[in-house]
Parts: sequence; C-alpha cells; structure tokens
Amino acid sequence: MGNPHDFRMPLEEAMDTQRAIRRLKPDPVDDDLVRRLIELALKAPTGSNAQNWEFIVVRDPAVKARLAARNRRAFSIYGPIGRRTSRNDPKMQRVLDAVQWQADHFEEIPVIVVACLKGMRPVFPSILVSSFYGSIYPSVQNLLLAARSAGLGAALITLPLWSSFAARRILGCPWNVTPCAVIPLGWPQGRYGPTSRRPVEEVTSLDRYGNRWSPGDR
Repeated sequence: MGNPHDFRMPLEEAMDTQRAIRRLKPDPVDDDLVRRLIELALKAPTGSNAQNWEFIVVRDPAVKARLAARNRRAFSIYGPIGRRTSRNDPKMQRVLDAVQWQADHFEEIPVIVVACLKGMRPVFPSILVSSFYGSIYPSVQNLLLAARSAGLGAALITLPLWSSFAARRILGCPWNVTPCAVIPLGWPQGRYGPTSRRPVEEVTSLDRYGNRWSPGDR
C-alpha cells in the first residue's frame, strides 16, 4: 500500500491512470488522510469565488446503511435498464457488475464523502443549473486526483441522491444545503492502470461542431 500520505505522484500520471474504482476493501482509512484530501479539494475554483462547499464525511454505520438503501433502490431501476440496453456491450456489462458490487457492499466501504453546496439548486434556466454544479465538480475532481495519488480507490456517484429530500434527511442537511455528489473512498481491491479513452480527434471540433480537429491541420 505504501505511504498513504505520499502525494508526490506526477499530475500527468494521476490523470492518465485515474478511473472509477468501485470495489473497495473494508480496511480503515486514516482521518488525517481524508482531511488532506478535502484540503486539496478546497483548492479548486468556485463560481464568483463563493467557496460555498460543504463536505460530509460519513463513517457512522447507521448513516451508511440509509445511504446504501437509497443507492440500491435507485440501482434497482437503473440497473436492469442498463443491462438491457448494453446487452451486446461486454465493457458496459463489466461496469454494471462493478456498480452492482458497490451497491451490494456499500455498508462495508470505510468512508463516504458527500460533496454539497450551500444554496438552493435552481431549476430554470438550465444554464443556471449548470453554473450551480460548476462550483462543486472542480473540487470533486481535485479530491479524486488526490485519492489516486495516495493510492486510494474512489468514484463519483449520484444514485444515493436521486431523492434530494431523502438525502437531506439522512445527512441532516438544512434546506439551503444541497447534496451534489457522493464519493466512496477506500483501498482498492484491484489496481489502477492505463485508462482507455477515445482519441482527441474523435471528440474535438475546430470552430464549428463536426469539423473534426487534428493538430497541424492549419
């Protein structure tokens, strides 16, 4: 496992090998390490520099169990649909296997971090919704990269939050604190490795959508 407080991994290596790690050991994760992950998460930018994050570190088995029940309830709907629509896609089936494992073992995960924002989530127009969440996801990515650097497994999930009302009750959040993302943390059962992604040329356009860009074209 190495030194869990060693964050000297080059940033490029962390980005190249980062992936969602859902199968986690029940082994404990030190409080000081979790605190350092959140400190690094807080270095991220927020809209208007509001710094309106809130992080809830869940270790209480009773709270975990209630989040686990919400997670399983949401996956009981999403999972079968995903299985049917990806029945000819072995890679997606493996992803769903990992999500199912996480749902089945949610209570055993040593640390659950819930990233929240102060302020009510807007509902209209859609750009305001995007702007609202734009203040939390950079910090979540910081946390994920820091976890990768420390050798921890982590993933961003939202299934436990499908009912924001229920999530607020479970976590004791007031009306003006919105749970936005859940990050289960623990030591990985497997290993990180090179991440396969589509090439830049397949997803990047120059000036207008569809005009695929390759460096050196002009």
